[in-house]
Amino acid sequence: MTGHYWIAAPLRRERDRLRAGLGLPAPLAVVDAHRRLRGPYSAAGALLRQVAPEALRRMPELAARHYIELQESTPELAPLVPQRIRALEKAANAPGEASRYPARLHSLRVSHGIVDFLLAALPGSGDGPRTLVVENVQHADVTDHEFLAAALRRIPAELLTLVVATDTAELEDPPGMVSVSLPAELAVRTTRVHRHGAPAGAEPDGPDPDGAGSGSLAEAAARYVAGDCISDEPALRAAYEALTGPERAALHDRRAEEVAARAEEEPSLRLGTLPYHLLRGSDGDGAGLDALREAQLRCKYLGFYHAAAEMGEEGRHRTGPDVRPELWWPFTRETGVCLAAAGRPEESAVVQDEARSQTTTPKHHMSLAYETGMLYARHFPPELRDERRARAYVNQAIAISDLLPDPKERAFFSVFNRNGLALVEVRAGRPDEALRLLDEGIERLDRELGIGERTWHRVGLRYNRAQVNGMSGRLEDALEDYASIMDLDHDFADHYFNRGSMLRRLGRIEEAIADYERAITLESPFPEVHYNRGEARLELGDLDGALADFDRALELEPGNLEALLARAGLLADQGEAKAALADVEAGLLVDAEHPHLLCLQGRLWGEEGRTAEARDSLDAALRHDPELAEAWAIKGELAYVEGDLNAALADFDRAVELEARPEFRFNRGVVHEAAGSLVQAVADFDAVLAVTEDEEARSRRETCLRAAERAHP
Repeated sequence: MTGHYWIAAPLRRERDRLRAGLGLPAPLAVVDAHRRLRGPYSAAGALLRQVAPEALRRMPELAARHYIELQESTPELAPLVPQRIRALEKAANAPGEASRYPARLHSLRVSHGIVDFLLAALPGSGDGPRTLVVENVQHADVTDHEFLAAALRRIPAELLTLVVATDTAELEDPPGMVSVSLPAELAVRTTRVHRHGAPAGAEPDGPDPDGAGSGSLAEAAARYVAGDCISDEPALRAAYEALTGPERAALHDRRAEEVAARAEEEPSLRLGTLPYHLLRGSDGDGAGLDALREAQLRCKYLGFYHAAAEMGEEGRHRTGPDVRPELWWPFTRETGVCLAAAGRPEESAVVQDEARSQTTTPKHHMSLAYETGMLYARHFPPELRDERRARAYVNQAIAISDLLPDPKERAFFSVFNRNGLALVEVRAGRPDEALRLLDEGIERLDRELGIGERTWHRVGLRYNRAQVNGMSGRLEDALEDYASIMDLDHDFADHYFNRGSMLRRLGRIEEAIADYERAITLESPFPEVHYNRGEARLELGDLDGALADFDRALELEPGNLEALLARAGLLADQGEAKAALADVEAGLLVDAEHPHLLCLQGRLWGEEGRTAEARDSLDAALRHDPELAEAWAIKGELAYVEGDLNAALADFDRAVELEARPEFRFNRGVVHEAAGSLVQAVADFDAVLAVTEDEEARSRRETCLRAAERAHP
């Protein structure tokens, strides 16, 4: 039997027995996904630590291609790849002063980059098909969920058979917005091998491989802690629980010392095992909380927002406004910010409301007001967004910032909070007011702060102004902003992606493609840049290049509606109707009411002679978008083929009214010609020839003129 597997049983030793009976290919690795071990990418990092060094020796070109995902998921590999040090941070006056936090989907992009690395590295290993076993997935971080979901979909089992192992509890998606669903991928891409749990109080069959039943309770507890407390053996856990508090703390202290000695060479331990043991040792409220805070900051910096929020929750509940307040507030603030960034705004709002009730510090209330305003402006789902509430909270933040005693702090926070108000103005449809706020902020920071102070925030203001200029059609102004931004911040993919889109709108297609290609080198794989480059290539007539980009976009995100529509349209134009219809149907599974997909479906069915079905699709498209000119034009073509010239003219009239494209005018001219309306036909062909060199339009125009002369000599 071939394919990937999902093994579920109450205990790991039972899962091992079930796996042994499957006849799998030779093992590549058995890794543990428990986030307590290394935090984000515990499983992916364990795999990469085993396979990447040899693969990079054999294929050194992979280091430059995958430097982002390798060092971010597995910091132990950083010496083997080019270092990613952001330009702004090289010039920062203080550590952490220049801070840009990745988008919510950055970790999914990293996961796709890891899969790309494996797809490139494994075929050349010469070992034939292999098996990867991933244990304790029920305890995995979101990042490993994303990695496994991408790997199950994209890695053929004939190359690497994946065995995902869990207990028998229902495996759920993480809270909030889900980038990709591991349970959904497991359901459709694995053979499920499950053993139901034993009755309450019963011991599973078979010997205890850890020997929990032998030796003293103290020895069993020591083995439990030495294994980082992830064992699911009941006897080991019971031995640990039987110890006194000081005895448990002593074991954690000993394990923390062992882990700390390795952490310099294995920094991922600082995101999992090390803070876990320090928090439970004899100095949990000191060294433990400090280690947890360091881990939270690192996770936030890399965009591992779920992990950072989880760490923040533990930290803020171990502290308080009166117990290590210097840590309570950062833990609380970062928890709220990271929950919002992770797509969990309702939980963020709860944290912020709780914090308001525990502090009277003006700067804390200023920060909370700003962040709550951002929830209502951008993070809440559309039905909960509220421009009035967003404005009220941001105005409160501005009022407090304007009262700060330190002049430089007052200048910075006043501008920073008005930058938030500019976003509210954009969402309210007032881009001119947003630009006024941004212009005033840029001028004030330049006037009141010294050179080099708050450089990132000055860049951020110009970035936001570039975005607003682009949204409001001031493309040349936006390009000027990007030019100044990229003098200081030249290694951020979003700048090139956004500028490429503006260049494309200006018709500067080659320059746009160059920016898209630069963006590809500066970020782990993401579908939007390939879709945009594909559209740009299409405009240049590079059909093969466009198709390759659309293919890549859909490899990364099969449900990307824009890419499905673009590829379907390109395939349809190339006569690949069956493949085009497959893409259309895949898109309609995602959005059954997508008017452009329904329109293309109508066109393709019409070309196959399935006229009734084509009309149904076109009528559905027009119900959802009555101003979709393409659908009216295709309806006109169907009516013309059926000989209903009056209906065809009515449909083409509507299409031309909405969008006077030359092909619509040409087709209406043909219908006028068939109906004997020669003057109207000539007018349509003239309109076509005014913007094209269409020889058929020229020929038909001459034919109509001659026919008119014969009719009226």
